[in-house]
Amino acid sequence: MKTVVTTAYRPTSSIMEWAERISTELSLQQVARNKRSIEKMHAEESADLLICLKERLEFYPMGKTEPFFFHPNSAAFRTKRPIEQDPLIAVSRLEPGDIFLDCTLGLASDSLVASQRVGESGRVIGCESHPILAYVVQQGLNHYHGMPHLLAAMKRIEVVSTDAISYLKKRESKSIDVIYMDPMFTEEIIESSNFSALRGPADRSQLTEQWVREAKRVARKTVVLKAHFRSQDFEQFGFVRRVRPNTKFHYGVISMTQENDY
Repeated sequence: MKTVVTTAYRPTSSIMEWAERISTELSLQQVARNKRSIEKMHAEESADLLICLKERLEFYPMGKTEPFFFHPNSAAFRTKRPIEQDPLIAVSRLEPGDIFLDCTLGLASDSLVASQRVGESGRVIGCESHPILAYVVQQGLNHYHGMPHLLAAMKRIEVVSTDAISYLKKRESKSIDVIYMDPMFTEEIIESSNFSALRGPADRSQLTEQWVREAKRVARKTVVLKAHFRSQDFEQFGFVRRVRPNTKFHYGVISMTQENDY
């Protein structure tokens, strides 16, 4: 599916210039909005829409009327609590100065929490296989100003537009401290409305033996899986399940050290 770049209903000169820059940078066609609705543009352009607004980019896949756009999501409140007590941080044993790989970046909420934890001396890398989603998130991380306490953490996240397995294959063994996997749930969590716009374009790949094998080769400390509480992936792929009562998802861990404290 092709993607075209357009603007808000009544674009300013700066928005027009921004759309032109994005069109050039991504080698995408730029089309005039002409006050058309999202539905009409989808029908007439037969394309996904990347829309430049005053303060953010919005991505509308074909058939979707709700946009994908960057915002800190759950990281906004998770990072205001003691960071070492966050379930992901606790289960992964992530420490300041570590390298964290998020295999399924999404809105980068988990990566933001990880970035807050690893600090200036650490590194966070996020894989996103869909190039437009990767671009929207990277732009958001670079330009979002709504959460001052997260600005430094946002700037530390490196977005890589590739699938996780391809990225892992290029890494040396034992070169990343924590590798995190959060594939699209096979059972949709109704409450997760933030991800409704992602259901079409996002990589829906499920966990595979190859993915887990490469992650175990590259990880120094832990490989962490987040999945629906009904998922059998924990047991199938050798993760020790961390049950979280009254939640729709659990974490699972494969420890690459001798610490078996789960």
